Amino acid sequence: MPMTDAHRSGCPINLSLEVFGDKWSLLILRDMIFGGLRHFRELQNGSREGIASNILASRLRHLVDLRMLTKRSDPGHKQKTIYSLTEASIQLVPVMAALGTWGRRWLPVTEDLAIRARLLEEGGQELWDRFMAELREEHLGIPAAPPPDGKTVRARLHEAYLATLTA
Repeated sequence: MPMTDAHRSGCPINLSLEVFGDKWSLLILRDMIFGGLRHFRELQNGSREGIASNILASRLRHLVDLRMLTKRSDPGHKQKTIYSLTEASIQLVPVMAALGTWGRRWLPVTEDLAIRARLLEEGGQELWDRFMAELREEHLGIPAAPPPDGKTVRARLHEAYLATLTA
């Protein structure tokens, strides 16, 4: 990675903004973390925001270069690539929860899109730690303890989202 003014200054906020300086990088990570999306087409078609293929390809390359993601060939399909979160990306769960909490409090959000943020806020560090352990198992192959109620955190968040749609 080339040396930039942010690197020279050593400011953690500046350095972090270099990684997430555009909304697309955070939205890709959001979709991978909360949506379980791992392939290019899934990320493109699963994005509510409608990311263009050239932007998605550029951001995925950027996130791989920054070691926020890894990529490998999909053994089930020679032309597909599987993207995985790294530990650095998994550690964003509390940051994503905080952003969701802030947005829920200060922005005009709909209940269906705010429910996950509310559940993450209410669940706090214990829920975040469980979710990060599940992500480590899914993306890094590190075994996690089975969920206490048999449902993963992502499944619980998705069920709550679906319930708000039908309410």
